[in-house]
Amino acid sequence: MGRDLSPAETLALVPQQEPFRFIETIDELDREHIVASYRFPEDADFYRGHFPGNPITPGVILVEAMAQAGVVAQGIYLYALKFDAGELEKIVTVFTDASVEFTGTVKPGQRVTTTGRVKFFRHKKLRAEVEMKLDDGKVVCSGELAGMGVPR
Repeated sequence: MGRDLSPAETLALVPQQEPFRFIETIDELDREHIVASYRFPEDADFYRGHFPGNPITPGVILVEAMAQAGVVAQGIYLYALKFDAGELEKIVTVFTDASVEFTGTVKPGQRVTTTGRVKFFRHKKLRAEVEMKLDDGKVVCSGELAGMGVPR
């Protein structure tokens, strides 16, 4: 039926692409958690207006980065365990809701690591506790995110 995807295979199936993909590597991945990282490029277009002279990564982009790892990539991995490749191709994982607390900022050029822990996965729905940290260990944001598999 299904199969265990490698982190690289899972990343290749994430539908978001440049310039809107906020995962560079998946460092750990199993049925219960994911650890992924991304370095925000200093020349990303959104920094021009957020905020001139003191750019920071918009919160909505940080939430998107957490969702891409903790919901989309994790969801793809979990679906692949249950469904064959043909069925997996018919499903796209979409982010549906979030409750996030911000405790820091991400500057241009900084690398973040996102860790997601599965709370539940059933009926193509996934809910996860997700946390984003800077390389120095400072938590930037954390919360609960959810998503679901829908037909392509």
